[in-house]
Amino acid sequence: MASAPVNRDYLFRRLHTLSGVIPVGLFLIEHLITNSTVTMGAGAYNAAVNTIQHIPYLHAVEFLFIFLPLIYHGVFGLYVAYTSGYNPVQYTWFRNRMFALQRITGVITFIFIVYHLWTTRFSGSAPSFAFVHHLVSQPFTFWFMMIGVVSATFHFANGMWSFLVHWGFTVGARAQRVSAIVMMTLFLILAFMGVDSIITFAYAA
Repeated sequence: MASAPVNRDYLFRRLHTLSGVIPVGLFLIEHLITNSTVTMGAGAYNAAVNTIQHIPYLHAVEFLFIFLPLIYHGVFGLYVAYTSGYNPVQYTWFRNRMFALQRITGVITFIFIVYHLWTTRFSGSAPSFAFVHHLVSQPFTFWFMMIGVVSATFHFANGMWSFLVHWGFTVGARAQRVSAIVMMTLFLILAFMGVDSIITFAYAA
């Protein structure tokens, strides 16, 4: 008896939600934590970056566990954003608005990450406090970073809510309401960390 055909679209979507948490989401949190060391001074930030730069096989680790998942999650996310629509019958008005915001912030985040990588990782300059300070001292970069960080942290936190639902961790309505509160709290915490770091980079002496 022939086995049922594999639903490739279903598998791609599951892999997309998983990649948004592991490793992309974990990298976002690590990146925010590293950047937040600037609040303890330029020396603390430079030391944190220097530690990362000395990870064995750093380029291979970045390519396999950061860049490839980012590319897949971003490109497939753009496809999802383009093909998805509202579902007012199955979901509430609030959930549909969150669904729309998830797609909007996903597009903004994708553009932000490309710009951020181009101006930092692939700029040819070694990462340092002085380098980042120079970047965010420019008004356009400062506000673009602000919008990008808020979009990225919302996209991650709201995506976590969706991940928990679709992977069967939060099944009931009460569990989903509690999860929504927890994830929005996480969003506020991560967004604060990112915004505070950018302001510190811009205005610290």
